[in-house]
Amino acid sequence: MKGNIKSIYICSSCGYESPRWFGRCPDCGEWNTMTEEAREEEAPSKQKPMPGGEPEPEAVCRITDVDISDEHRYVTGMNELDRVLGGGIVKGSVILLGGDPGIGKSTMLLQICGCLCGSLKILYVSGEESKAQLKLRAKRLSVESDNLLIAPYTDITRVVNAIAGEKPDMVMIDSIQTMNYSAIASSSGSVSQVRECTSILTKVAKRADIPVLIVGHVNKDGAIAGPKVLEHIVDTVLYFEGERTMSYRILRAVKNRFGSTNEIGIFEMGERGLCEVENPSLMLLSERPLNVSGTCVSCVMEGSRPIFAEVQALVSKTGFGVPRRTSTGFDYNRAALLIAVLEKRAGYTFSNMDTYMNVVGGLRLDEPSADLPVTIALMSSITDTPVDSGIVAFGEVGLAGELRSVGNVESRINEAEKLGFSKVILPKQCIKLLPKKDRKIELIGVSTIGEAFSAVKNDQQARAK
Repeated sequence: MKGNIKSIYICSSCGYESPRWFGRCPDCGEWNTMTEEAREEEAPSKQKPMPGGEPEPEAVCRITDVDISDEHRYVTGMNELDRVLGGGIVKGSVILLGGDPGIGKSTMLLQICGCLCGSLKILYVSGEESKAQLKLRAKRLSVESDNLLIAPYTDITRVVNAIAGEKPDMVMIDSIQTMNYSAIASSSGSVSQVRECTSILTKVAKRADIPVLIVGHVNKDGAIAGPKVLEHIVDTVLYFEGERTMSYRILRAVKNRFGSTNEIGIFEMGERGLCEVENPSLMLLSERPLNVSGTCVSCVMEGSRPIFAEVQALVSKTGFGVPRRTSTGFDYNRAALLIAVLEKRAGYTFSNMDTYMNVVGGLRLDEPSADLPVTIALMSSITDTPVDSGIVAFGEVGLAGELRSVGNVESRINEAEKLGFSKVILPKQCIKLLPKKDRKIELIGVSTIGEAFSAVKNDQQARAK
């Protein structure tokens, strides 16, 4: 006997359920996220559990008895994607790919199909595009194979039946917000539907030992639409970052049970789809201006790979009572802290100056080693002193204006030498940790931000002579 239908309110941000509406979610604190959904009350069971009954034994196994000798990863053929995934796609894993509309999520899935369809049978479930639309996009990307099966379904039950009937080696869902489960009364894209459909696909992936790639839309805050529990269900969460008006895309892992979350992959969107950028440092520095104040090259570590990026700063006299501060690609609060350190420890006045900071290429610098190039760029702009194009800097800045050491110094210096830089400004403590050997690149060890900028000015004066 079916129960009564009742209305409940679910937070679209965290999945919190309540029998009454709230303007602000009691769990996550977000405003106007409680959505009404209809749910059927289950009739209470007449059978009561025996309090003293013996439980039935369950089959368990020792971890030493589990055989993983035949486990392997599917190499996608896209080195940047394999790097982010940790070496390839693991069998039985569930991968969630999120990003802004038009960023290239569906394009990446089809390109993966083009790389793997030669040896694998792939089922592509398209809930947003028809067969003809998908064929047109596949033709543009030169993806053509009899092993690529198309299923324009939105019912998750039909998807599961198709997986059971075709027995593919890999499944792709585009997108999870279009899937619906008929047992739930709410509409497609709701919290309950997204959570339940993802849970069903995860069970299928683990039971059949096939990888499932899921496309997820993002909301206005940049997070994947749906409850946060969605990211806990899957094994890997990837985010596609970048502006649609720019050709470069950054693929980043925020969760990965089978690899590191520190690696990034850089792609360029072209007419033939996504192209890998094997040397992103050259791409980010290709249009760097020469002999211009307010620029400095930084070196940050993204996983095991050093990335070089240009940091720009513009300091100009304000026309208002309160100076303006903007920061793109660098944490705003960290930038305000560095400006305060420059005022207190280096004697530069920013209180009547507008300050604008930018990291070229859409890259975001979150590592503490980006502090030193940012401060050099700020000092270069306020004094109108150009920084030599052959100088690269990295180091963490403390509140006393001192420079603190960072990790992976040897990798950063070796990469700078390969790219043709002539000088590296780094904390003095880092030089003590380096092995003694002959280098073509000059290492300038400094202890404070004042010494760092003095090295820049001395180099400028020497070149002027």
